[in-house]
Amino acid sequence: MFELVIFDCDGVLIDSERIAVKVDVEILREVGWQLTEAEIIERFMGRSDAYMRGEIEAAIGRPLGEDWAAALRPRFRAAMEAELEPVEGIVDALDRITLPTCVASSSTHDHLQFALGLTGLVDRFDGRIFSATDVEHGKPAPDLFLHAAATLGVPPDRCAVVEDSRYGIEAARAAGMRAYGYAGGLTPRDRLAGPATTVFDHMHELPDLIAAG
Repeated sequence: MFELVIFDCDGVLIDSERIAVKVDVEILREVGWQLTEAEIIERFMGRSDAYMRGEIEAAIGRPLGEDWAAALRPRFRAAMEAELEPVEGIVDALDRITLPTCVASSSTHDHLQFALGLTGLVDRFDGRIFSATDVEHGKPAPDLFLHAAATLGVPPDRCAVVEDSRYGIEAARAAGMRAYGYAGGLTPRDRLAGPATTVFDHMHELPDLIAAG
């Protein structure tokens, strides 16, 4: 049934969401916006850096400095270097999936190269890594998934998307692709469930689910 499996990165390939959310809480507190981890997950998980920056500026009523993101990068990288691991079971799942694969993430190319390289996964997707910075509209718009499919020459209805955020799942549905919602991360199962979506709890289930179509 499928000709391409499109993977989100953070929370699907690498267990980075738990790390990033903790850093986000600290950063937002420093600029004057008190949000809990649950609120950050609901508002921002699966969205692009540009979207998050716009929301922060609207909430605090002032623009962030031009070098704000660059100044924060070492904090995120230090946390990732100390703790980042592949999502449990994903390496075995990738070994068992025989279809072509790619990455389509809300993160920047810089982050994707760094994080996937740190976890030893980057070579598995060489030349097939797509970022929200490649398109005009990030998730939940379908642009990124459609861009990945078109670049690799696969019709949308022949693509399976593996996501862990509600915005990513919504983007997959909008693109006319079958969604597989990984509920082993931070997003509650009920935020992933819906039409054209299979929700699963463990990555070792994924190869059989995709093979079943």
